[in-house]
Amino acid sequence: MVSPAIALAFLPFIVTLLIRYRHYLLLLYRAVLVAWLRDRLTGTSREQRAFQYVLAHAIPGDPHHILQTFDQWCYHCEHLSCVGPDKGRIVERVLLERAPLRVLELGTYCGYGTVLLAQGLPPGARLYTIEGDPRHAAVAEKVELIVGPSEEVIPHLREKHGLMNANLVFMDHWKRCYLRDLRLLESHQLLAEGATILADNVLFPGAPHFLQYAKTCGKYHCKVHRASLEYFRAIPDGIAELRYTGAR
Repeated sequence: MVSPAIALAFLPFIVTLLIRYRHYLLLLYRAVLVAWLRDRLTGTSREQRAFQYVLAHAIPGDPHHILQTFDQWCYHCEHLSCVGPDKGRIVERVLLERAPLRVLELGTYCGYGTVLLAQGLPPGARLYTIEGDPRHAAVAEKVELIVGPSEEVIPHLREKHGLMNANLVFMDHWKRCYLRDLRLLESHQLLAEGATILADNVLFPGAPHFLQYAKTCGKYHCKVHRASLEYFRAIPDGIAELRYTGAR
């Protein structure tokens, strides 16, 4: 048994931790505990609930309003790991600057990033999006949707799906897969010269091995756009922007 005096001595330390990490605790509550409870009470997933909300409230055929409706859901109802409006503006600016004709998205999830990318592409561009979880793919906006694990799909993109190489790659799937999939794209020569790679959440939850490789391998010019975590302004995050300079 811990004596009351010892417990009391640790109280200021515990209070300090709660104050310092309150935003992360709130994220845990909203993103995990609330979702778990509502999944069991409603019998549907939060992705399905979000999709139903978008169908009911968004203007059909208006990508900007669809994204706004997603944002309203995530701010006021339940948290989803979408790109969000702040980092979305970074993606939109890169699309405007690069005007890519062949875009590959890794991680479709609910389709937020897919809509964001599609609305910013120039005429004649083609978007390929890979989602490993068929439950998520079922509620995603359809473009050129490829269902399957990225490590299995990437080696066959050229012969099965006609993607010779990509001018822009957007990574927003499992962060531990970023480095593996980047090297797969390299080894299968699926990156066009000067291709841009955008990788979300490289600071939180983070992709340190991916960032270290991008900065030290000599194949990329790399910078990180600082931002906040989607729908949690007090939690710092960022998007990495890589410019492929060619194999070394």
